[in-house]
Amino acid sequence: MSRIVILGAGISGHTVARYLNQWVGKQHEIVVVSPNARWNWIPSNIWVGVGQMTEEQVTFDLAEVYKKTSVDFRQAKGVSIHPEGDTSDARPFVTVEYTLPAKAGQQERIAYDYLVNATGPKLNFGATEGLGPDHGHTVSVCTASHALEANHQLQQQVEAMKRGEQRTFVIGTGHGTCTCQGAAFEYIYNVDHVLREAGVRDQARIVWISNEYELGDFGMGGVHIERGGYITNGKTFAESLMVERDIEWIVRAHVKKVEAGKIHYETLDGSFHELPFDFSMLIPPFAGVGLKAYDRGGEDITAKVFAPSGFMKVDADYTPRPYAQWSADDWPRTYQSPVYRNLFAVGIAFAPPHLISKPMQSTNGTPINPAPPRTGMPSAAMAIAVAKSLRDMLAGAEKPTHQASMARMGAACVASTGSHLLRGTAATMTVFPVVPDYRTYPEYGRDLHLTFGEIGLAGHWMKSLLHYTFIYQAKMKPGWQLLPD
Repeated sequence: MSRIVILGAGISGHTVARYLNQWVGKQHEIVVVSPNARWNWIPSNIWVGVGQMTEEQVTFDLAEVYKKTSVDFRQAKGVSIHPEGDTSDARPFVTVEYTLPAKAGQQERIAYDYLVNATGPKLNFGATEGLGPDHGHTVSVCTASHALEANHQLQQQVEAMKRGEQRTFVIGTGHGTCTCQGAAFEYIYNVDHVLREAGVRDQARIVWISNEYELGDFGMGGVHIERGGYITNGKTFAESLMVERDIEWIVRAHVKKVEAGKIHYETLDGSFHELPFDFSMLIPPFAGVGLKAYDRGGEDITAKVFAPSGFMKVDADYTPRPYAQWSADDWPRTYQSPVYRNLFAVGIAFAPPHLISKPMQSTNGTPINPAPPRTGMPSAAMAIAVAKSLRDMLAGAEKPTHQASMARMGAACVASTGSHLLRGTAATMTVFPVVPDYRTYPEYGRDLHLTFGEIGLAGHWMKSLLHYTFIYQAKMKPGWQLLPD
């Protein structure tokens, strides 16, 4: 019997656990380690952040779900990886520290035969002074509890406007190197929708601020789509949505500092600006969670296993090259560590070989460019590929048997406003592939038959359907295997 340890129980980690439990759970030991007691369907945090869903509707208790399976769940956080064991025992192990209240602070050594790093990101609010809900002046929708607080503050603004007061809302990214523009994009439209429903939209100034070179970049270098027989770009698509809703926008911006009621930011031309606000939701930059790695003799090998960002190196080509020489082939396929064959990283935990968007920096040398998105559909796709490879390697395969390169997969994003069945709309976009491949698709880098955008109520219904489908699937209820990931 082998033991597979999975660090993290978000979309990617929980997906690996679900499939391994189904395929090899009776023959092998599966251990899931997560610092969080509850699973969170993060895309629906947007609706929690505007008061249209509760925290209970987007989360569930992990221990209760795993209790019905063969998975051994430990509520703890990963501290260090020891892929060569130590001087007393050559078997690889991880050190974890419990966050379960009854065992809080206790450390444990868990040996493994295979390790999957699916820790997700550290929400690096500290990279920008004054950013974030805990020690700063902005709110967030990155977790369900953050979204609850965001809605609490949003409703206070709505009440003030009902008394006749004017308010300024600023939503976007809180640093020059942020990713996840899509979440902020969806949130700004939901705030606009809520203010219209409350009858106070005329008293609100809404401003989008982001590190994108142009609207519609989304960290993917922008996108071209075919609509009504015409080729248009993501910039036109996104700007049209903003203009229709009277939303202002600021792009090419690095938020340097946030004070109470004032955002300080720098733009690509090197100039510095201030933007007053009454309510602001800014996505933080992401970083690795801080896992360390040690060899058998106890020497620190963190730099060998992880990139400087803290994300884990996998089978990508990390050779530094100028932007013009970047290739779709640089992106990982199997997510296996190049130095330890029983070590994998999926979701946000793997280190991308480089950006997807063109790298930019201001005249002051400040990087202002989106980081590559690695959430949602891509996370699930790479998790399933790794689970299949582990299943086959447990059965004797010498190397990973399945691949899921972001340069060979598509993704869909639905930005839906409101959760009512008949009131609301959605901007739906699909891209294929996620990472442009200009060798296969020389004109636009993507297959335009599979890359499109639509606006309307149908996408709104799809977002609701996906919410309930994925919650059902993640709870591993009967027939979950038949549902698409």
